[in-house]
Amino acid sequence: MRPAHRTTTSMVLTAVAALTLTGCAAGSTAGDGGSSTGPAAQAVTQSPPASIIPAATSSPVPKGPVTFTFEDGRLSFAHPEGWRVEHEQVSVSPAVETATVYDAGGNEQVAIYYSQVGDATAGNVSRFILETDPVPGLIGAAVPTPSSSFYVDHAFGAATYRMGLTAGSPVSPDGQVQYGLVMLGDRILTADVLFDGRQFANDEAAKEWYWGDEGRSLKALLMSFTYR
Repeated sequence: MRPAHRTTTSMVLTAVAALTLTGCAAGSTAGDGGSSTGPAAQAVTQSPPASIIPAATSSPVPKGPVTFTFEDGRLSFAHPEGWRVEHEQVSVSPAVETATVYDAGGNEQVAIYYSQVGDATAGNVSRFILETDPVPGLIGAAVPTPSSSFYVDHAFGAATYRMGLTAGSPVSPDGQVQYGLVMLGDRILTADVLFDGRQFANDEAAKEWYWGDEGRSLKALLMSFTYR
C-alpha cells in the first residue's frame, strides 16, 4: 500500500505544479513584474481534480473462528463461522455437559461430553493410526497430553474409521490399543467426529477426505481445545 500512496501523492503534486505554472503564465504580462493576483492564481488554491484523488477503499474484515466456552469457564474450543453449537447442562452436581457441533448445512459433525461422571470403554481390536497430534491448548492440563487423532480399528473383518480426542496417542509405544479417557481436573472429556455410518473404502480414501476441506476443518476444531 505504501508505494501506491507515494505514486498518488506524486500525481497530485504534479497536477498542482502544472496548475501553478499555468497560473503564473496567465497572470504575468510584460512589464508587470509577474503579478500573481489574477484568476489564475486563485485556481492554485483550489482542490486538484477529482480524477486524480484516490477513492477511499475499505478491506473486508476476514471471517475467523468462533469460540465456545463451557459453563465452568475453563474448557473452550473454536469452530468455523457459520457452524453452531447445541449445548446442554444435563446436571449441575455432578456436573454433566454435552455439546453437539453442526456445520453450516445443519449436519452433525462433533459430539462432545464434558462431565464428572463417565465410564471407560474397551474392545478387542487392532488399531492403525493415520495421524495423531498433541493439542497445544491442553499441554499441561492432562498426562499424557490429549491428542487430535485419526485412526482405524479392525475387528471381525471390518474397518471402522474414527476421529476425535484421545488421551495421548491412540496406540501405546509398545503397540497396545489405548482406551483411556481424557482427564481434565475432576472431569472427563470426549470429543468425537460423527461419521453417521459413513466409512471409507480404504486408507487412501480416508486420507483424501482427511486432507480435504471438511477433514481439515474438523481437525482444526479438535486442535483448538484449551483448558485453563
